[in-house]
Parts: sequence; structure tokens; C-alpha cells
Amino acid sequence: MAQESPLDLSVRALRVLVAVDEAGSMAKAAERLGASPAAVSQQISNLEAFARTTLLDRSERPIRPTPAGALLLSHARKVLLSISEAQAQMMELNLSSLPQLRFAVIDDFDASVTPHLIGALHETYPKTVLSAVSGRSDSMTSVFVRREADIAITGLPPDDPSIYDVFPLLQETFAIVAARGVLKADAPLRPQLEQLPFVHHDEKMPIGRLVEQHLRRHRFSAERRFSFEASRSILAMVAMVGGWSLGTPLNILDSARFEAGTEVIQSPFTRLTRKVYLVARRGELGTLPTGVSVMIRKHLREEILPQVAKLSAGDATLFEVLEEVRVKEESVTLER
Repeated sequence: MAQESPLDLSVRALRVLVAVDEAGSMAKAAERLGASPAAVSQQISNLEAFARTTLLDRSERPIRPTPAGALLLSHARKVLLSISEAQAQMMELNLSSLPQLRFAVIDDFDASVTPHLIGALHETYPKTVLSAVSGRSDSMTSVFVRREADIAITGLPPDDPSIYDVFPLLQETFAIVAARGVLKADAPLRPQLEQLPFVHHDEKMPIGRLVEQHLRRHRFSAERRFSFEASRSILAMVAMVGGWSLGTPLNILDSARFEAGTEVIQSPFTRLTRKVYLVARRGELGTLPTGVSVMIRKHLREEILPQVAKLSAGDATLFEVLEEVRVKEESVTLER
């Protein structure tokens, strides 16, 4: 067999070309690929030597392909898609013997979703070691990006959607959760809220920043006397001090033991929502992420929706299971 020339067309070089085209610069492409700018530049130079023509116009900012580069990019994307599909099909052959599957899950799923998910997967993959860590969305996304988890369930997908599959799971609306009996139904709500202690989410948390920004937009100033990271602590303090907070249905369900001392009321402010997504690395687990997302949505519809309806007096606007579509290049914003 003839020795491979360093100028031969390679899959790695095609990936680099596509990355530079999508990122618009060598440096950004290198960051995306976890390579050095020099290595990226060398791969492009090798491709141009192979093609015997210039593929990228480096005088443009962002870098743009030449006509020859555009033609090769078209073929490169087809080649990479075929390789990804082949990898997915090969993965399907090996899923039954998957040694371990690690999840990084938003902590509001701890009580309502995660145990059900792990139990159902154990029935399908009895030889696989299943594990889950939980926490706030930014932490779980970081765990996933560092490859300490195979699948993430988070309100904050990674910044670069080109190398991940992102499946929307749910959207929920923030509501008032107040100590039971402190709010009068026959009186305007906002003046009552102004007189009651407000229990804050920790301002270092994404959900805390989201709530604080929302209140500022409505010119509502709440004294920072109580602040917690855990939803359970927030609801416990709400009940204890006769106050209120803003929370989502999953926040509240995760703290079900405080239900007797609190009540859920539609917010007098404009609608504030968050979304939760399932994220996996593209092509690495075959159709497993799709199957997991379908499993979670089914559980949300059949088990969680009735519980939300109960705690919110039938308010159907608070919790929505999202369509089973994959988000690929969508720009998504933080919710938790």
C-alpha cells in the first residue's frame, strides 16, 4: 500500500474547513475544535495544496470562502454528514453493551423526573452503570462540556450548538408562591406584595439573576433580607416568615413538603418563562438522546402536568411540554 501523503484529503481537514467557515476566523475555529490556530492554519494550507487553489479569502473579515472553497465546503458537509450517520448506526449496535451513562441534571428534576428516568433506563440497559449529578444549569452545562457527563438536562445549553444536539423538553412560567392566607383575593395584588417579605434566589445563580432583572423591569424593589440557592429553602422561608417569592412549577413540586404552608398565584407582572433542554454530543450516542427526550416528555405529560394543574388550580399556562423537535443552530438564552 502506498504511503499516505500529508497532502491527501482527510476528514480532519474537512472538519477544520467547515469550522473556519462557520466561525469566520482561524482563532475561533481553533477554540471550537480545541486546537491551536497554527494547527488550523496548517490544515487549511494542506487542503489548498491538495486543491491547488485558494479556498478561503483571508483578507475578508469574517473569512469567506472563494468559489472553489464554497464548492469544496458543499462536498465536505455531505461527507461529514455521511460519516456522522455511519457513526450513529455503529453506535446503535453497541448501545446494549454501553458500560456507563452519566447525566448532569438540573436540580429541579431531582424529585419529579430523575429517579423515573434512571429507573426506566435501567430496565432497557440492565448492564449499564447509570449515574446522575444535579445542580443549577450553569454548573451542569460546565460538567457536560468538560465531558464529565454524557447527557445534560439544563436550562442553559452550551454556547456552540454546531457540535451538540439540543432537544427542547419544557417551558414553564414563573408564578407567585406565597405563604398560605397572607394574600387577600379581593384586594389588588401588587400593593400586598410590596408589604410582605420577599425571599430571593441567590444572585449568583442564573435563575436569581433572571428574577432580579424581571423585578427591576417592573420597578419593583424588594429588600434583600433572605436569599437562598435551593428552592426547598426558599419555600420553607416563605412559609416561615409569611412572605412570597417567584418560582416555577418544578421549583414548587421539588419542595412538595411545604405545600400545606404555601399557595401558588398567577404573577401580576408580565409573563416570565424558562425552558429546559436535553443536550448530547452530536453523533456519539446514536438515537439514544432522542429516545431519552421522548421518555422524559411522556413522563412530564402523564405525571407532572396533573400535579402542576393541582397546585395551580388548573392554570394550564404555567407548564408546557414542548414539541419533539431538535434544536440545532438556534440561539438559546438562559433560564436557570
